[in-house]
Formats: sequence, structure tokens, C-alpha cells
Amino acid sequence: MTGAPEVELSASQAARLLRSTATVRSRSRQLLERARAGDSSWFVVHDKGLDAAADLVAETTRSRYPDGDIPFHSRWRHFEAGGVDRLGALDAALPTAGSAERTRALIDVVLVSVLLDAGAGPEWSFREGSTGLVLTRSEGLGVASWAAFCDGLFSSDPDHPLRVDAAALTRISADTLGAAFQAGPDNPLTGLPGRVDLLRRLGEVLGRRPQIFGPDARPGGLFDHLTRGGRAEVSAVEILSAVLDHLGPIWPSDNAIDTNPLGDCWHHDAVVGPGLTAGWVPFHKLSQWLTYSLLEPFRWAGVRVTGLDELTGLPEYRNGGLLLDSGVLELRDASWTDQEWEVGDELVVEWRALTVALIDELADLVRKRLDADTTTMPLACVLEGGTWSAGRILAGRLRDGLPPLSIRSTGTVF
Repeated sequence: MTGAPEVELSASQAARLLRSTATVRSRSRQLLERARAGDSSWFVVHDKGLDAAADLVAETTRSRYPDGDIPFHSRWRHFEAGGVDRLGALDAALPTAGSAERTRALIDVVLVSVLLDAGAGPEWSFREGSTGLVLTRSEGLGVASWAAFCDGLFSSDPDHPLRVDAAALTRISADTLGAAFQAGPDNPLTGLPGRVDLLRRLGEVLGRRPQIFGPDARPGGLFDHLTRGGRAEVSAVEILSAVLDHLGPIWPSDNAIDTNPLGDCWHHDAVVGPGLTAGWVPFHKLSQWLTYSLLEPFRWAGVRVTGLDELTGLPEYRNGGLLLDSGVLELRDASWTDQEWEVGDELVVEWRALTVALIDELADLVRKRLDADTTTMPLACVLEGGTWSAGRILAGRLRDGLPPLSIRSTGTVF
């Protein structure tokens, strides 16, 4: 970068550059190359561990999907927890299959559910009334949010409970959300106040942007916005851009350039970039997780979604844990596993960046083992097959399911 001309970017231009998945990848790649050169203060990269990790992911994928029909990694998999077809059970109560109103309802529930999926903590669980199943972590959060949607918690219209709207979200309280999630002193849910604040912020944003979210101020308005004019094809990055552009103000992070909020974007001194973007590493994990989860409602509505692999791997503790637990990454000081870290700490930022870059490499190795390519097995399927489950398997063997690093949850990132 030495000798490169200084790039003048406005604050809004810098923020837009940091919303790009190409920037997520390139900044993450910078930190991986730096770590491989031995210049990381936090991690050592053992490339020989990639083959063992790929073997485990391929084996896990074959075990979970022996017919090779791998769905996308998305919130819909959590709605199927315990082998229960919850969407099928709700079918008769939903609008007609293929209708725009049905798609709006499905976007409503999955968007709110993803926002509520940011780590539950090791002590929390949810008992589903209709099945008696006791579920924890992501599956528990998914089913709890599904049940709350079915009960009309997120709708202000008693005659139309199966929807999410601004009026209901802005009046959500910690008591009502906690009750829906069965949280309490004996069943603590990590980051409950942060989740409530996020839903209220969502309600405010929905209400302020009727041109995007419609007169009813619903998340499902994104479908109408992206398919305006009868469009039958959208790209995954277009969906993500809509999420980041129109829902960006909901993220409570203090990270910003001027008055432009950056959301899940964090500082690392070693990262270079043009102008005001220097030192920033974007991830947008929950926004990308939401985008992965929106792929199916769009496809069910007959809309073709292209460019799936422009999205990145999700930098969270299962994918990142896979890399640590399989020996691809090694902490320079083993005692760091005994500390509690903040989301913005440089170690955590770098761990997440290395995860993004290494998951791309791991995906290619997994595809080779499964005789697949990016067309038959896009990254969304590698994650589902896949890296997330393999990370959970190793965590179960080594620490009773706990992640390898302890990170204080705000309820809005992990």
C-alpha cells in the first residue's frame, strides 16, 4: 500500500464500502495473510489442520444428508428442530401458498426470529407446549420465537395474529418477551434487554419507512420492495444490501463514521483500506444470517435468487470454534480461553476475520471430498452440511457444547 494515493471518501461512501461482502472478504483475507506470516499477536495458523477439518465437515455432511440433498443454512432449519414440521402445521392458518401475503408473513417471522438469535447462554432452555420438547441455544431460540409469532406477540391486529408490525414491536417489553421465552431467575436468557431494544428499534425503523415496508410497517414489505415491477429474479447481495440499507439503524453499536452507523463492523489497527475505511473490519453476521434465511421465502414465491456465494461464511462461535478445535487456529496464549472477551476486542475481531477467510478455503476442500462444485454445493450448503454442525460436534466432545472462547453477549452480534 506504500505510495498509493490517498483516497477521498465521504462518510456515506465509506460506510457503503464497509457494507460490501467483497470488503468483508478482502479485510478478512488481509488478517489471514498477516497471521500466516507470523505477525498476529493472537493466533498461529496451522494450514495442515485444514485437511482434518475438511474431513470432519465432509463426514458430518454425509451423515446428516446421505442423499446429498443439502438445504441452505438458515433459520428455517431451527424451525424444524426435533424433526417437527412447524411450517406445515401452520399451513392452513397462513395465507394461500405462493401468494405475496404468505411471503410477507414468512419474511416477518424469520426476520424477527433471526434478530432474536444472538446466543442464549448455557443455562437457558425452552419447553415447547405443543410437543413437550425441551430445546436450548439456537434451536430453542428459533422455536421460542416461532411460538411467540404464532401467539400473535408481534402483531398489533388481533384479527391477523400471524404477522409482525411496527406498532406491536415498539411496545414490546422485557417482561412480555421474557415471558414468551420462559426466561426468569431459574432460566436466565443472555442479553434479554438487548433483544428488546433491538425489536423496538426495528419497530421504529419500520414505521419511519412506509416506502419500503408498506403502510402496515411490516418486515415483509421487503419482498414488495425487491420484486417491484414484477421482478422474478434478485441477487443475494441485493437482499443483503436492502437489509443493511433499510435496517442498518436498528443496530445499537456505537461504531460509526460520522453519522453513518456501521453495525457489525469493528476496529483492528493492522487493517488497511482507503480513506475513512482504514482500520475497519466489517462482518454483518446477523444481517448475512438473515439474508441466508430470506432465500427460501423468495424462492418459495417463485423468485430466482442468484449469486449465493457472494455472501460470506458466518463469523460466529460454531464456525470459528471448528477452526480452533480442529487445530487450524491456535491461540498464542492458551490461558486466553479462561478470560471473558468483549465483541470489539482485537482478539475477537481477528478470530472472526480468520473464520471468514478460512471458511472459504475449507469450503473448496469439502466440495472436493464430496465431488461437488459451487453450483451443486454453494457456501450456504457447506455451512449447513457442514461447518456449523461440525463445530458443534467438536464443542460437545471437548467442552460439553460451550464455545472455545468466552465472549460477553450483547444479544445483538453472536
